[in-house]
Amino acid sequence: MNAQTLEAEPAQGKKALPETIARYIDDAKNLPHSESYLIAVLQMIQKHFGYLPASCMDEVSERMQIPSAVVTGVATFYHFFTFVPKGKHTVSVCLGTACYVKGAGLLFERLQDLLGVKPGEASKDGLFTLESARCVGACALAPVMLVDDKVYANVRPDELPKILSKYGFKPEMK
Repeated sequence: MNAQTLEAEPAQGKKALPETIARYIDDAKNLPHSESYLIAVLQMIQKHFGYLPASCMDEVSERMQIPSAVVTGVATFYHFFTFVPKGKHTVSVCLGTACYVKGAGLLFERLQDLLGVKPGEASKDGLFTLESARCVGACALAPVMLVDDKVYANVRPDELPKILSKYGFKPEMK
């Protein structure tokens, strides 16, 4: 199960379901086994907002006539769904054995300090989300970090500001 928590959104922060997704749900309701479209609907919402707002999940439950506990259960079961806004860029540090013994733990700590975030959080400017990964299959290049889909090999902590600057990082952003 996903370790994130679902929290109520403040009234001014409630997100409305985009019209295209609402129409998709309405069309799917008329098909056999319409509940089988739930994952696709949740994926569309996450693609639109970058995460799953609680208000949208409530609306999905209502529109699809699926209990909210089922919608929440599906969303929390799959690790690729998130309930908090993500940054524009995802920074992932491999914490697999080979990377860890080569200093990935220090990289991860340094990134937390540089970005002013805890794992899974987005930076205040919305540019970065920091995550850990369990082996990205590049053990010979340890320690490895990814920014989005770009792999950085043999990374040292002192190289982090320069790497992140390619994605808009400014040291005073924290």
